[in-house]
Amino acid sequence: MPKMKTKRGAAKRFKTTGNGKVVRSKAFGSHILTSKTTKRKRRLRKSAVVESANMRGIKRMLPYS
Repeated sequence: MPKMKTKRGAAKRFKTTGNGKVVRSKAFGSHILTSKTTKRKRRLRKSAVVESANMRGIKRMLPYS
């Protein structure tokens, strides 16, 4: 059986932790930052764990991670 291909768009957006959880970056932090508060911008810099409802689809897109 041939190797499975990784979805390259997903590989750039998601990382897998040592425990098998998937980490993503938060949205809305790239532009129009003048209207956002400093507190909100600081929280957008942090990464977040992907919810369990979306985990199955993301794991399918990243077969070797």
